[in-house]
Amino acid sequence: MDSSTATTPLRLTALAHGGGCGCKLAPSVLQQLLADQPPGGPFARLLVGTETGDDAAVWQLDGETCVIATTDFFMPMVDDPFDFGRIAATNAISDVYAMGGKPIMALAIVGMPIDKMPAEMVREILKGGAAICAEAGIPVAGGHSIDSPEPIYGLAVIGTCPASSIRRNNGARAGDALILTKALGVGIYSAAFKKGALPSDAYAELIASTTRLNSIGTKLATNPHVHAVTDVTGFGVLGHALEMARGSKKLLSLNASNFALFARCAELAEQGFVTGASHRNWASYGMDVSLPDALPIWQRHILTDPQTSGGLLVSCSAEQAQDLLHHIIAAGYPATRIIGAVEEGEPRLHIVA
Repeated sequence: MDSSTATTPLRLTALAHGGGCGCKLAPSVLQQLLADQPPGGPFARLLVGTETGDDAAVWQLDGETCVIATTDFFMPMVDDPFDFGRIAATNAISDVYAMGGKPIMALAIVGMPIDKMPAEMVREILKGGAAICAEAGIPVAGGHSIDSPEPIYGLAVIGTCPASSIRRNNGARAGDALILTKALGVGIYSAAFKKGALPSDAYAELIASTTRLNSIGTKLATNPHVHAVTDVTGFGVLGHALEMARGSKKLLSLNASNFALFARCAELAEQGFVTGASHRNWASYGMDVSLPDALPIWQRHILTDPQTSGGLLVSCSAEQAQDLLHHIIAAGYPATRIIGAVEEGEPRLHIVA
């Protein structure tokens, strides 16, 4: 074909101003928006609402059974529509796992610029989401769609859980160890991808991590030595750890050298492949984080990097941490690491190099 008549393939990421969990409002902005909202009300069966910024709402149906409800959606961080659908679905279902529940069904949330995208591309996004739901053993039982200026996809997910297995982000205890089940670097890889600087092997690493279901959360919640769980997404590991610190009224100490990273994460961060969300995150909560003077700026960017479909942050009994670590790795999460500890003290984060 003559170059003058050739068409450039449509890039999904070119249709959106942001992508993945990097689209989330900055923590400080979200706090301002929610500041004057009325509380959930005197509903005795609402076990988890908005009070601690937890991963999902929990309603107790009876003495044994709770319903977990969540929703999550965003704009594309990759160009392959099937991969976009898979990532968005994995990320949405994660909130149920983070609460200790088991998903039972999902509803699709679809907003597409129908005048800019071919129907086949939209179908592939939906197929990707349905494929992950099938892997989780749940149906896409319905949904809602609109014509929007940018492509948006996600799920509303319903799950169930015994009341005794609910795990919140505010149950961390002094003396606990902190475990993270996935490597960091999603936002950094996404930034490199948008600029055409992400090698194919790194892209495969990105997809493998972001489409790995956090189903281990359901099993962890049955362990009495596991005291608190949250998933690490758009606020970065520091932001979600800080939510755990504030909710639990404890000091969390994190070792910056203990985190597992994507293979090319450090070199790409040093080269400046950082999302705008990383800067917004630090501006929102940096005043509550103490960093060592020797920590390079690129390493701080990794700690504030938005993690689309990131891992679970787990606070557990220190005596059981090694056993839990081996159990999680054996279950298919090889990047799991013990990253720090919970201490008595002002609810903030202390980072050591």
